[in-house]
Amino acid sequence: MITVQGLVKHYGPHCALDRVDFRVGSGEIVGLLGPNGAGKTTLMKILTGFMQPDEGTVTVAGCDVLAQPMAAQEELGYLPENAPLYQELTVLSSLRLAASLRRIPQPRQDEAIVDIVRELGLEDRLTVPVASLSKGFRQRLGLAQAIVHRPRVLILDEPTNGLDPTQIVEVRGLIRRLAEHSTILISTHILSEVEAVCQRVLILIQGQVRADARLQDLSASSAALLRLTEGRDISSQLVRLPGVTRVTPLETEGSGTGGAARLWRVEGMNGTALCPAVFALAAEQAWPVAELRPDSRSLEAVFNELAGGERS
Repeated sequence: MITVQGLVKHYGPHCALDRVDFRVGSGEIVGLLGPNGAGKTTLMKILTGFMQPDEGTVTVAGCDVLAQPMAAQEELGYLPENAPLYQELTVLSSLRLAASLRRIPQPRQDEAIVDIVRELGLEDRLTVPVASLSKGFRQRLGLAQAIVHRPRVLILDEPTNGLDPTQIVEVRGLIRRLAEHSTILISTHILSEVEAVCQRVLILIQGQVRADARLQDLSASSAALLRLTEGRDISSQLVRLPGVTRVTPLETEGSGTGGAARLWRVEGMNGTALCPAVFALAAEQAWPVAELRPDSRSLEAVFNELAGGERS
């Protein structure tokens, strides 16, 4: 549904996007993460047709965003971080305007609006001016405007920004329901939101896609924790195992300055399953093993590792 190939964008000498490639399939909910200045906003503007790249192509539901902008817009719904709302209009007037701008035929507009209003719980707010709406209802109205034409691709920028916990849960549920008929890309700095609703995550760092994986694969363990019943210095043996990149003693014996330890963390390259190799070595060396298990990483840990301390 979304295909991005070789996307490049410069602002003067600064490279905001550097050969960005990714695909989002039908029905997927994908999270876009990145620290400030990573290129997320630039990428969102290009995907939605508000900005042209220097190089590369973007297709939405089979339509080239640059060569077929009107066709692409018909397949696309976009909710920016601050929804564009006319304060003097009522909720109903706002939806009628959105339906007209989306070129929904007049005979179908009322039906489309009724469906959206029911789906987003706006029935009791139709005659209320936008200026009088709470933050939560403004966000709902912005989302209603984005999906009134039932797009096949939906791009959301900070969809839960400013919402209270109850409203956040409601929006999460709505996003899941929308994914039954739409492909959804969510840009957010809230890691818990990605973990709650997304199946895949793209992590953008300095204009490059540094990670593109399903959540369970991204956080899958490339480390193992080995606990012994007595302290031993086994670092030199562990570090020689294939794929091992680092060995760290976590519970040292005595003052903590020696090489003997009861608990060891063995780290490997992404995707390396270390437990079988560590187990085989422990059995061969007859180490007094008390525990051996994968040490899974949270999304936050993965993000911080890739971002190198930059903030989202």
